[in-house]
Amino acid sequence: MDEHNGTAVTGAGGSSDHRLSAQESGQTLTDRQGHPIADNQNVRTVGSRGPTTLENYHFLEKITHFDRERIPERVVHARGAGAHGVFEAYGKVGDEPIAKLTRAKLFQEQGKQTPVFVRFSSVIHGGHSPETLRDPRGFAVKFYTEDGNWDLVGNNLKVFFIRDPLKFPDLVHAFKPDPVTNRQDTVRIFDFISNTPEALHMITFLFSPWGIPSNYRYMQGSGVNTYKWVNTEGDAVLVKYHWEPKQGIKNLKQEEADAIQGKNFNHATQDLYEAIDNGQYPEWELCVQWMADDYHPELDFDPLDPTKLWPPEQFPFLPVGKMVLNRNPQNYFAEVEQVAFGTGVLVDGLDFSDDKLLQGRTFSYSDTQRHRVGTNYLQLPINAPKKRVATNQRDGQMAYAVDSPPGRNPHVNYEPSSLGGIEEARTAGKEHSPLIEGQLVREKIDRPNDYQQAGERYRSFEKWEQDELIANLVDALEPCPEIVRRKMLEHFTQCDEEYGRKVKAGLDARGPGDGSGEPMGAAKAASAVREADRKGHEASPY
Repeated sequence: MDEHNGTAVTGAGGSSDHRLSAQESGQTLTDRQGHPIADNQNVRTVGSRGPTTLENYHFLEKITHFDRERIPERVVHARGAGAHGVFEAYGKVGDEPIAKLTRAKLFQEQGKQTPVFVRFSSVIHGGHSPETLRDPRGFAVKFYTEDGNWDLVGNNLKVFFIRDPLKFPDLVHAFKPDPVTNRQDTVRIFDFISNTPEALHMITFLFSPWGIPSNYRYMQGSGVNTYKWVNTEGDAVLVKYHWEPKQGIKNLKQEEADAIQGKNFNHATQDLYEAIDNGQYPEWELCVQWMADDYHPELDFDPLDPTKLWPPEQFPFLPVGKMVLNRNPQNYFAEVEQVAFGTGVLVDGLDFSDDKLLQGRTFSYSDTQRHRVGTNYLQLPINAPKKRVATNQRDGQMAYAVDSPPGRNPHVNYEPSSLGGIEEARTAGKEHSPLIEGQLVREKIDRPNDYQQAGERYRSFEKWEQDELIANLVDALEPCPEIVRRKMLEHFTQCDEEYGRKVKAGLDARGPGDGSGEPMGAAKAASAVREADRKGHEASPY
């Protein structure tokens, strides 16, 4: 059987099958069984007024498929936009041959091009939420390399809230809507954050203008976690990935975002689509930071800690390639909604670090794709590698191809075999074999240093960014009870004395909180409810 033709009859069932019945042309509507549809306007009924009969096969097939058009929404990163493009390697890391650090093939040759698909997203809110909301933005890139797919899954901000994957469900629950009122509530958010000081660096970014990028084209990207590069000798270094937009970086103030939301809550998706459609292809340069794979006692933080930045003066950003997005999806659902990423999707020459959050993400991502899209999600065109696939994995829901190379014995779906089964590949280089020893414990890393980089970030902001950060935090903390306010002020003060003092002054001017939290960025949410009631225009029933 030819997997492309789908049947033993040559050409039947594939793209080359042009057989038509007498009553159809190449543009005639059919159902999923290939039946030409002569009437797509009327169900079959007893007389023109009905009742409707149960044997309306076309209607039943059409409506039952419609009932199932949606798949479970992503728990996080539900709202997204995407595009196709190409990554072009520089062949170097900075000024040195890249082979010194990694044997990954996509990086080796100057000018080598690899197809990519990118999905941008917001994190917390639902699939049709406004793209102006204060939220981290996802930045996920699927590289279709000659060695198989590589997924670089990250965010626009280069740090994260937590460092241990055990806390991820709690973090998301705190930022998601209240399970009773179904409203995002800053009291719940800061109740969690006030007891999680490692989040202060991320919070300082999130409540500044960096928490609302103007659109996807003017947004940075980051792998966030620490990975490894491995060369042909099996030697490894630690690396961090950064996407820097060639268009520049633009962020929004809260009031600017509010005004845009009132006019267009899909503005970022529309901007990306129209820019590509008009030939204004957005570009990003991929840069890496690297350091030796060891403990680094000279640093005052653990380099595996995703709440920290590596100082660029010590570990400079080195360009390794650029990405251009030049083609819009043909179908949003098939490509943007069904695309599935995973931090464990690495190619030879790339590897994991001991970053605990990364290792937790690696299990979670693939697990959620099988739940959300299905057992065989990797057979979907948007997820399938653009190269040969040969596995012994079989069956499962919605299996529509067999990963069987030509000449393979179809009776053998196991390995090893002497009867014509598929065989293991040759090694591309020495295996990276780090020494791992120590007791099994439940402990934090020993250099948490939760406040220093948050304070440095505050001091690095321009004055207007500091003012916007303070104003947004005061609005968000205003309804919080005293215990939450007090803890947050203690944290801000430990980051920077002025930081804490200015937030305190803003809260003191507002008076005590009433505990009625509002969504992030919605300082007047309660008054909007009353305003809608007051301004509604009465109408007579009909």
